[in-house]
Formats: sequence, C-alpha cells, structure tokens
Amino acid sequence: VTRRIPLIFYSSHLHFQQTNITPGFIPEGVGGFFEFMKGRVVVPSNGSLTRFKRVLRHELVHVFMHSKIINVLSTHDQLEGAYPPLWYIEGLAEFWSGGWDAQGEMVFKDAVLNNYIVGLDNMYVINGTFMMYKVGQNVLSYISKKYGDDKILLMMENLWKHKRFEECFIETIGLNYKEFDKEYIYHLKKHFYPLLADNDFNSQVTETIVRDGYNFKPVYYNDAGEEYVVFAGNRTGYSSIYMKKLEPLKLDEKEKVETLVKGEASSDFEAFHIFQSKIDVTKDGLLTFVSKSGETDALYIYDIKKRKIINKHYFENLVGISSPSWAPDGKRIIFSGLSVSGYKDIYIFDTNDNSLIKLTNDFYDDNDPSWSPDGNYIAFSSDRTDYGREGASNIFLMNINSGEIYYLTYGNQNDQSPVFSPDGQYLTYSSDRRGSYNIYMIKNPLKSVHTDEPVKMIKMTHYIGATFDPEWTDSGGLLYGTFENMRFQIRLDPDFLDNQKQAEIIEQNIIPRSDHLWTYQNIESASVESRKPYMRKFQLDFAQTQVSQDPIFGTSGGAQLAFTDVLGNDQYYLLIYNNARVSSDFWKSFNIAVTKFSLGKRVNYAYGAYRFAGYYYNPADMYYHEDRLGGFFMISYPLSQFSRFEFNQNLSYSDKDWFYERRNAYLNSSFISYIHDNSIWSVSGPIDGQRINITLGNTYDFAYSEVNYITGLIDIRKYFRLSLRSAYAVRLLSLFNEGKEVRQFYFGGSWDLRGYRRWSLHGKRIFLLSQELRFPFIDLIGIRLPFISIGFNGIRGALFFDAGNAWNDKREGLLGSFGLGVRLRFAQLLVLRLDMGRRTDFKTISSSNFTQFFFGWDF
Repeated sequence: VTRRIPLIFYSSHLHFQQTNITPGFIPEGVGGFFEFMKGRVVVPSNGSLTRFKRVLRHELVHVFMHSKIINVLSTHDQLEGAYPPLWYIEGLAEFWSGGWDAQGEMVFKDAVLNNYIVGLDNMYVINGTFMMYKVGQNVLSYISKKYGDDKILLMMENLWKHKRFEECFIETIGLNYKEFDKEYIYHLKKHFYPLLADNDFNSQVTETIVRDGYNFKPVYYNDAGEEYVVFAGNRTGYSSIYMKKLEPLKLDEKEKVETLVKGEASSDFEAFHIFQSKIDVTKDGLLTFVSKSGETDALYIYDIKKRKIINKHYFENLVGISSPSWAPDGKRIIFSGLSVSGYKDIYIFDTNDNSLIKLTNDFYDDNDPSWSPDGNYIAFSSDRTDYGREGASNIFLMNINSGEIYYLTYGNQNDQSPVFSPDGQYLTYSSDRRGSYNIYMIKNPLKSVHTDEPVKMIKMTHYIGATFDPEWTDSGGLLYGTFENMRFQIRLDPDFLDNQKQAEIIEQNIIPRSDHLWTYQNIESASVESRKPYMRKFQLDFAQTQVSQDPIFGTSGGAQLAFTDVLGNDQYYLLIYNNARVSSDFWKSFNIAVTKFSLGKRVNYAYGAYRFAGYYYNPADMYYHEDRLGGFFMISYPLSQFSRFEFNQNLSYSDKDWFYERRNAYLNSSFISYIHDNSIWSVSGPIDGQRINITLGNTYDFAYSEVNYITGLIDIRKYFRLSLRSAYAVRLLSLFNEGKEVRQFYFGGSWDLRGYRRWSLHGKRIFLLSQELRFPFIDLIGIRLPFISIGFNGIRGALFFDAGNAWNDKREGLLGSFGLGVRLRFAQLLVLRLDMGRRTDFKTISSSNFTQFFFGWDF
C-alpha cells in the first residue's frame, strides 16, 4: 500500500446508513464497505469494539488486495488482468480478518448435511450471499492448510498471466474448479457427517411452530388459556411482527400467522432490527418492541388485545435501542441502548413517570437484558470478561438495588440471550461453547453467585442446527429460534426439563464478581500527527466520454466529469459536449453545464448554470435550432425514508429559430413534486408496496409573453402481493401540457404502451393504465460450456394488459395491448424484456402477434 487510506467512522449504523460516500440505500446487514473509486474505508460502530475491529480488518484486506493487484499488473506492464471473483475477494477478507466462527459453522453444517453445499464450479448459485462469504473463507482456509499458505498470495501474483481467474487457480493449485470441488466437498462430508452419530436435527425431536420465511425472537403469550407465540420476522419482504397460536405444524400444513405490526412500509416502522433486537410481552398483552422511526430508534408499546400502538418513546442521546424486556410488575422496561458516542449500555425505563435510569456506563458491549421473576436482578450478555478482548461474551447477573455485577458463565465463547424460567429456578441461554449455538441451562442462578460452589452449566440440546433466543412457556416448555435447511424457524420443546437425563453437565469455578475487566489501549497523543477540522478537498471521481452518430443530426460527442469531497456531501458535475455538423458551427453548438449538489444536511439542494445549443426536433415545430442559457436551483426535503417534497426553479434565456421564424424569450420554470416509494423489489422489479410521483409546474416568458404553459404529472403504481414471489401490479399515468408553445410528450414502447413502436405516439396529453400479473417462470437455467459455466436465475413471467393513448386538443380513442412477457436479469445489472401479444383498439383485435425486445425494470 503506497498511499494514505481514508478511514471514515460512524458512531452508529443509523448514521452510517445516511452516508453520501456511496449512492443508494445501505441495508441493515452491511457492516462496512471499501469504496474502490477513492479507496475509502467506511465502518460504523455498533457498541462492540471486537466487531468494530473485525470489520475494519475485513475492509483493510480489500484495500491491500486492490493495491496488490494494481501493483502486480503495473509491474508486468499490463492494463488489465483476471481480476478475482467475488468469492475470492470476500473470502480473503474474511480469512485474513479473523478466524472461523459459529455463524460460519452454522451455515456450513446445514449446507453439507442437507446436501445443498456448492463449490467453486457452481459458485454463481450463491453469488453475493452470506453463504458465499463463508464458502470463500473456508475454501481459502482449506487451500492454506493443504497446499500451503503461500498459495493464497500466489494467486494474486499470477493474475497478470491470465484472462480468467480459473486459469490462475489452475496454475497455482494444479486443479481446475471441478477437480478441486471433488476433493474439497469430500473433505467437508468427512468432517460433518460423523456429527449425526451424537447430534440430531431438531426437526426430528421437537415441534415446528413457525416454518416459512425468516423468523426470530419468539416470545410466549398466554391469553385466557389460549397460548400464542409472538415473533419478529421477514416473510414477504417487509420485516414485521407476527403472532401465531402455539400449535405444532404438520409437514405440509399451511401456516396461519397474523401480522400485528407491518414494518418497513411507513415512517413509524422503518426497521425492526430483527437479527439483534428481542421483543417482550406482559401477561396483560402489552408488547414492547423497537423500530427505527425518523432519525433514531423508538421504543413502542403495543396492546395486543386492542391491536393498536398505545405509546411511543424517544430518548435523548440514544441512537439505537435493542432487546426491551418487561419487569414482572409490568411497569418498567429494561433495554440495551446505543448512545450517540457509540457506547452500548443497559437502561431501565419506568412507564409510570417516563424516567430513564442508566445501569451500566462503560465501553463494554452489553446486550439482551432479562429480568428475574422477583424483579431484583437482571441477567445480560456482555464482553466485560477476560476473554472479551478476543470477542467472547459471557452471561452476567446484576443486582439492580446495589449495582453489583456477578459472573454466571466464564470462558472463551459467546453466551447470549439469557432468560429466567417463570419460577426463577433455571436460567437458559444460547452458547457456541462447543462450536455451534445450542441451549445451555444453569440451575438456581440467583443462589450460585453467593456461594463458593462451582456453577453447574448444563448443555441441554445437541442439535445440528444452531439454536438461539430461548423463551420459556408457562408449562415448562422452551421456545427457541433455529437455523435448519436454509430457514430460520421457531420450534418448541414441550418437555425441555425432561432432557436433563441426557444432558451434559459442565462444572466451572468462576470469579464471583466481575472485578477483572479487560481494557483497551488509547492511541497515545505522541502518535497522533495532527487534529484538524474537516476540510473539503475535491478529487475527480470519474470522467466519461461519449460519441454518438445520428442519421439526421450527425455526429456529436462530449464528456462528463464528477468531483466530490471525501465524505461525498458536496458534489460537482461538469458536462461538455458539441453537436456541430460543420466546423463553423463549433461555438454555435457548444454545450456546457455545471452543477453543484449539497447532500450534507437533511435538506438537500443543488444549483448550477448551463448553455445548451443545437438542432432539435418535435412534432409541433419539426426541426429547429435553439440556444438556451440559464441557471437553476433544486431543493429536496425528506419527510421520512419513504416520502419527500422537491422544488425546482429554472431561469433561462431562449433563442429559438425554425424555418423563417425566430422567437426570443426569458423563461421561468417552477415545479413542485411529491414523491413516495415504499416498494419491495424482486429480481426484475417491484412486487409489493406503492410508488407515487405527483408533479405540477408552470413555464412562462416573463419578458415578451411568448411562452406560457402548465405541466402536470400523476404517476401512481400499486403492487398487490399474491404470494411470496407473485404480484398483481397496476400503474396509472397521466401527463398533460396546456398553454402557449407547449412541449409534446412521446409515448409507446416496452416501458409504457407495449406493442407499439417506441415513441411512435405523441401529444400534449397522455393517459396510460397498465396491469401486470407477475409470477416466477424459471428459477434457474445452467449452461456448461467447455471453457465456462453460466447460470441464469430468477427468470420471471408476466401477463399484461395495457390501455392508453396520446392526443392534443381532441381526445382520441384508447389503444391497447395484451399478452405474455418474460424478464431475465442479466449480470445483476440489466433486466432484459421480451413481450409477445396482440394489439387492440377495443373494437377489434389484431390478427397478427407482435414481439418486442428491450431492456429495463418492470414498472
């Protein structure tokens, strides 16, 4: 690495998601990224220093690999080579940033023992998934142990020689992908198959309660003798909170699940943090949960019996909240809170007077607090242990009256989600002490911390699949989440305590109080070169050119350049092009535009100036030359993650010349828009939610009154979910221009009125009603060629019916089309569209079929 690396840290994931360094939305599962254009590393804190260090190492491996490859290619005078595939890029970052963990063990055991493991030859099946990260890590670990650690680096050293990475792999290892997979997958089977001798699939010995989708954080609720499980999950694309009767599911039985709170579709419930935040419910049916709402997380109280939210609480200086738990009195809530400074501590919230008490105050990562039945103690998971520096977490007990903290477990493992039995005689938790997560139990936890006797930890389950988030029922059964056969399910062991006869007892002498805490070493001031306020320094992000040839307008060419600061908050764009047809028109047809975007605050704005000149065409004026000089200002104000208002103001001088006429005008254009989008997308387009764009504007000549027209746009798209992968989609589009020297709209083609030649219809007014039934068509097609294997997945089908037209003063009759479409997502970037059908004027139907091939997402 021959340059200084910009490291950009955010104190919470919520702030990290708002970064302007990369465009677009950052999902909750992204823990950091390396940006290739300027080599920036961007990492958020989540309260865990160990996790923070792991992610930072991961991203810095990307920096090293990228620099290494550039150096190798330049050393051998190569402009490009066989750049590594994603499995190697992410696998290397995982392999060099940390060891194998329980999550990797979880997905690998499940994949091997359920026979869906893939090797390098079929990596396209899992490309981009968490499974791909772990397969890449495991493959490189296997190569390191069998062929030597030097082979990992040698693959990068050999890149300059080859056009494909597999050729580099063959030279380095001596095997092609297929040959390597044969020995590698055999190695995995030999490693994991013996586990079946002493461990069970929990689906064989327990009851399935919730099967479909991704389901987490079960909590037990008894309503007048009717038993329910309330849980968080993602079953349709939106993370939500659900409720289901506590009844075992038969193998092919359809689940009857009620949605209590639908998330990720409104500003109140933007994200439920279903992977890390538990929920809880009182005996009276008061459910507490956490959701991102606006700038921070909010704590909610929901009345299950009334099916409505009764309270919503924000807390000053707390950005994140997780795992709220009710006290036995039903008045206090304990939770883990992430402060603005990036520290995660435990808090008690009293619903009587809305007071907040901070129980811990340090840099340790405190999670999953749970009350004892007497209300005097809480159990929680924390890395405040001798092993915490390496990422371990143990279970602790706190006396909330005295503030004393005691160890309940001690060791180099991850112990999580402690919960007391209803009588307080037992405490269960999930631990990876034996390599993968299983359920452990401690008898008489409140007494054990006051005696010198060894604490007895009992390994209650011996399951192949990982088990987590245990929750007691009134009858002594245990609910828990599990990962099995590629699904996060919820299961019930109704005879949990009877398993003690086959359980493994682990006795451990532990330190009675947590006096021995690890600390981190501060960066000494002598090693800090300087402390400076942030200064905006702009660098070129990209420069792209374009040359086009048109049979009417001839050749045109130009370039676009973008400059941004390190944080991406301020951006400059420069556009230059020329469409002169003869050299004497060079300056007459010279075009330039400069735009500045400011994205650093909630209110985004942009302004700029331009000069556009050249020959144009529209149906009303035919061919004409226009020279326009002006400036503009734009502002965007977000109401929430899903909605915003926009305002655009444009002032310009226009010199228009056509045939023997000439018109000069000083134009003012003002537009205001409301935009809403809470849609969920499938592989080829939206499948749930809605999208709205309503725009109204006016353009007029304030000097000579030569131009004056009103423009309107209504674009409403609604998606009705029919199943997990199918939907009925409706789009209503209305455009109008009315006034003096109006611009006409173009219409027709694959993106709107299908079956008609692209832009073959035009007018001052446009109407379109488009309907589409979207469904899965082909899940996967694999093509194996002698030199490469290609897979096409997620091919979707559509039955469509379109109706619309364009007109000027007199409304024309409707035109329509109907038929069948096929959508193929190509290279994860482009959707190829093929539509076949017939046209109609709603009086007759055409006798011949049309076929239209184009590209673009479904509406």
